Amino acid sequence: MDTSPWRTPWSWRAAQLVARIVVAAVARLEVSGDVPSAARRGPLILAANHISPFDPVVLAAACRARGVAPRFLATGGLFRAPVVGAMMRHAGHIRVDRGSAAVGRVLQEAAAAAMAGSVLLVYPEGRIGLDPGMWPERGKTGTARLALACGAPVVPVAQWGSHEVLPYRAPKGIVAALWRAVRRRPVVRVRFGAPVELGGVDRVGPGAARRATDLIVDAITDTLAPLRVDEPDRPRHVDPGRPVDVGRRHRRRPAAG
Repeated sequence: MDTSPWRTPWSWRAAQLVARIVVAAVARLEVSGDVPSAARRGPLILAANHISPFDPVVLAAACRARGVAPRFLATGGLFRAPVVGAMMRHAGHIRVDRGSAAVGRVLQEAAAAAMAGSVLLVYPEGRIGLDPGMWPERGKTGTARLALACGAPVVPVAQWGSHEVLPYRAPKGIVAALWRAVRRRPVVRVRFGAPVELGGVDRVGPGAARRATDLIVDAITDTLAPLRVDEPDRPRHVDPGRPVDVGRRHRRRPAAG
C-alpha cells in the first residue's frame, strides 16, 4: 500500500471552488462549527449524513469554507461514468463497489490513505437515508472499522436543506427542481461537530464496529439537531418521489445538553 504523503491535486481544489459557485447559484449556504486545525491535513475522517443527490456538491463547498479538501469514498457508479469517473480518479477519490468482494480492499486502501495524511469523507449510512423524519439511519459498520483500523479522529458533519435543491430521483425532474431552487434559494446548512470519542470502544472485542458505528451516528444526529430545531419530527419540504424505509431506523439517544 502506498503510504507516501498525500498532496491534494490542484484540480480538486478548483472543483471545490466551482462547487461553491454552484451552491451559491441555487441556495444560501451557511457553515458552522469547525475542523480541528491540527487535523485539517489529515489523518481525519469526516462522517456525514446523506439526504440528497446534491450532498457531495454542498459538502465540497462547505469543506472549502473550512480549508479542507477531503477525498470522498464514493459509489463505483460514479467512477464508471466517462467524464466524471476520470475526474474522480484524478482527484484521488476512493471507489466503493458496494456488495462486492472488493470492499475489504477498499477499507485497506482508505486506511492507508488516512495514515498518509488524507482527509476522508464518508457517509456512514451507505445510501441516501430513507427515514420518514429524515434523521440519520442506522449506519453500516465500514466507517467505524476504518476509524478503528487507522486511528484517525472522526468529525461528524451534519447537513440540512440540500433535499430542497435536488429530488431523491434526480436526474429525473432535475430541471424543474433547479429552476425552483434558483427562484426560492433555500437555506442549506452544514455544521461540523465535535470529534467523536471512540477511545472507550474495545477495538478488538466482539461488536466493536457496531458500537463505534452507533456512537458516530449518534454524533451526527446531535450535530444535525440544531440545524432543524423548527422541523424536529418531519421535514417541511416533502419530496413525493422519495421512498420511505423504517427498517434501518436508528434508535436515537437524547442529545448532549
